[in-house]
Amino acid sequence: MTLVAHSDLPTFTHLREHGHTVLTVDRAVRQDIRELHIGLLNMMPDTALAATERQFIRLVGSCNQIAQFYVYPFSIGALARGPEASDHIDRYYSRFEDLQRNGLDALIITGANVANPDLRMEPFWGPLIDVVTWAVDNVASVLCSCLATHALVDHLYGIRRHRLPQKRWGVYEHQVSAHDHPLLRDINTRFDAPHSRYNEIRREDLLDAGLRILAESPEAGVHIAVSPDQFRRIYFQGHPEYDTVSLLKEYRREVFRFLEGELEEPPPYPENYFPLQAREIASEFVEAATHAIRRGSTIPEFSEDRLAILVDNTWGDTAKAIFNNWLGLVYRTTNLDRHQRYMPGVDPDDPLGLRR
Repeated sequence: MTLVAHSDLPTFTHLREHGHTVLTVDRAVRQDIRELHIGLLNMMPDTALAATERQFIRLVGSCNQIAQFYVYPFSIGALARGPEASDHIDRYYSRFEDLQRNGLDALIITGANVANPDLRMEPFWGPLIDVVTWAVDNVASVLCSCLATHALVDHLYGIRRHRLPQKRWGVYEHQVSAHDHPLLRDINTRFDAPHSRYNEIRREDLLDAGLRILAESPEAGVHIAVSPDQFRRIYFQGHPEYDTVSLLKEYRREVFRFLEGELEEPPPYPENYFPLQAREIASEFVEAATHAIRRGSTIPEFSEDRLAILVDNTWGDTAKAIFNNWLGLVYRTTNLDRHQRYMPGVDPDDPLGLRR
């Protein structure tokens, strides 16, 4: 595996500084190794834009396939952005029009924050569907995370998501339900994955539409499903890309929403994530901050560093293995000419040969 730093995107420097192999273009062109070109449609809000970009590029870079990976982050103009995020996108992100012209082997679509119960009312809906419509005909496989999954199954199958009684967030155990699928090759039959969402797609709706469920949880619901052809669209309801502290940072944001009066009660702890000591530290902070607000004094500093050393990552290796399998399948099925998507002999309706 080799990531190629084909632009000045700071994520490439960040990954190199953290021990990942990242080639310069000069070194890459001297290697006689197959290239894979992967788009990353990043729809996350400003506060999570760069972190999400790093998380997904790191997962691609952890793949052990003998290939050079070119990753092209891009976004949608309909999403409201502040000056800093807009500058980051303008300086480092690709234009969708350029990616259309040059072609991609695969596409990743992130989640997004929404304000409307009906996703079709969101400003990003039209531009997102334009990307999806192009990708269906021009990209071998599309991998979706959380909100992107909800949007695509709504658009492609008319499956509407359902509001949950309360936010589902934490780390949950899942069981593999499709042991023969190559996406889950060498994956533990039980594994953890993070979730963070207010809505869900129900398993019966996915099955009725002909999708196949690969892994699910009694607590969290469906985690991974695939399109009827088994490969061209991969749907995650959870967040395989999350860092160890992603849920901690979300918890911090929810706590301050409570302290600022947006929430009536302190947020619950992410399930199966905070050990007892972390819950005690978090509870002490909320109590001290609440008292400080009542007295009109300064709120104490949130103990993020103390909490960060107490939480564990129990999902990262599985996420890397699944991405490795996915990119291996993309490698096996795509043509060197990205405008001719499939290798000779590959059936577009059954690219993995599972029906033979």
